[in-house]
Amino acid sequence: MNKKSFSILVSVVLAFSLLLSACSGGSGGANNNASPAPSDEGGAKTEETAKPEESAKPAEITIMLPLNTAETPPDTIKNEIEKLTNTKLTYQFFPADTYEEKLNASFATGSLPDVTYLKNQATFIQMKEAIRDGQFWEIGPYLSEFPNLAKLKEEILNNTKVDGKLYSLYIGRPLARQGMIYRKDWADKLGLGAPANVGELYAMIEKFTTEDPDGNGQDDTVGLADRNDLIYGAFKTVAAWFGTPNNWGEADGRLQPEFTFPEYVETMDFIKKVRDAKAMNVDFAATSKTDQVNLFTSGKAGVYIGSMQDVNSLVKDLVKNVQDAVVDTHSMVAGPDGQLATWSIPGYNNVVLFPKSAVKDEAELKGILAFFDKMMTPEVANMMYWGKEGVHYTIQDGKAKAGEDQELTEREVKGFKDSVIGEPETNGMLEGFHDLPARIHAEQLVLENEKIAVPDPTAPLDSATFTEKGTELQEIIKDATYKYMYGSIDKAGFDKAVEDWKKRGGDKIIEEFNAAYKK
Repeated sequence: MNKKSFSILVSVVLAFSLLLSACSGGSGGANNNASPAPSDEGGAKTEETAKPEESAKPAEITIMLPLNTAETPPDTIKNEIEKLTNTKLTYQFFPADTYEEKLNASFATGSLPDVTYLKNQATFIQMKEAIRDGQFWEIGPYLSEFPNLAKLKEEILNNTKVDGKLYSLYIGRPLARQGMIYRKDWADKLGLGAPANVGELYAMIEKFTTEDPDGNGQDDTVGLADRNDLIYGAFKTVAAWFGTPNNWGEADGRLQPEFTFPEYVETMDFIKKVRDAKAMNVDFAATSKTDQVNLFTSGKAGVYIGSMQDVNSLVKDLVKNVQDAVVDTHSMVAGPDGQLATWSIPGYNNVVLFPKSAVKDEAELKGILAFFDKMMTPEVANMMYWGKEGVHYTIQDGKAKAGEDQELTEREVKGFKDSVIGEPETNGMLEGFHDLPARIHAEQLVLENEKIAVPDPTAPLDSATFTEKGTELQEIIKDATYKYMYGSIDKAGFDKAVEDWKKRGGDKIIEEFNAAYKK
């Protein structure tokens, strides 16, 4: 047979195969994870672009992630995601409280699924040794092949790299949401404005305690409601206002942990002063977030320091108990030196990894990354974060306004909301619409906070000892911090705890971070 005859035969066979595929709806191969064909933005697909998507076999992907609600969500949102991304998804939800145990057990038995979400940044740190050991796929070299994944912020990706290589996608979060939520009606009654500095903050907390701000003639209010959390409770935010570094800071040309700085001690002194004055819940080290919130929403506390975006839920419950309560948000509190500062996260609160035990080859990995590329389109990101338009949210002024039935949204959408890759700037997701003045103010302050945000210089760095012992050693400092603020140890006792931290591995952590910092 000559070359011309052979070419004609091949063309006929290919044409016949394509015809059979079109007639049968197409079965595709085991690794046929082709992306849906593009369409004109906002318009219907043409016949030519629709056919490949309709004929492609859905990619089958199993996803493991933590569940921050009481019940596993129904398939309402999952079904919509599958339609939008041409996938068949299996979600393995496990309660957030026990997620790390499940994660570790699955890793130990080699049973992690294709897509594995971690729990938080701490879990990511603990997983770094397994990453170095080659247990997960490096994905950095592939991102440029996917137009939407390529939009992820380089500075945040750098914060998730391990030894300079990228293995994960990130779930983006605003850099600095921390501030205070306070009873403005109490402040107005007592002639107080939003505190401009830490001195005025103490004065507000004290007067909210001693000057009967609720006007009932009883000694039944406290200025500050706090909880057993040195990071997301009041302590770390107040520490930033005092000028404390964010986890680590530079002194004499070397990185040192935050608790070795005098500003950390000044923060402990401030909280101790508030507690000694009984201007806060004195058992705060044993107070849960639920009890802290209840203290504020019952009308018994005037200041809540934490994420300002908590204001919606706080006001919703507060007005049930105090109908005429007025709340505002604030974050521009200067330290003793007159400087404004706030602490920032590394731009993400969680990451997703791709285990080699589940994802067998490069072709399968690219098929999964193609799904995440589709997730970073406005249509899919909005579905996962906000839910179904007209059911879980409506659009007002070009923004997503949450529906009235928040319980429905919590049940059906929340489980998926926590897994959206990127942020509105990179995935095109709708911004939230707010009509509560305090929340509108909070969103403005979040943007202002970014201008004064202090990053953690060790976020992109690695320390083997910190990975191995950091969480354990931090308990020494956590325990000593609470004891100091409770008055059961003095400065000498706290310094002794710091020395203990150093002897048990802290000195090595300092050396390793500084070696990485100088590279």
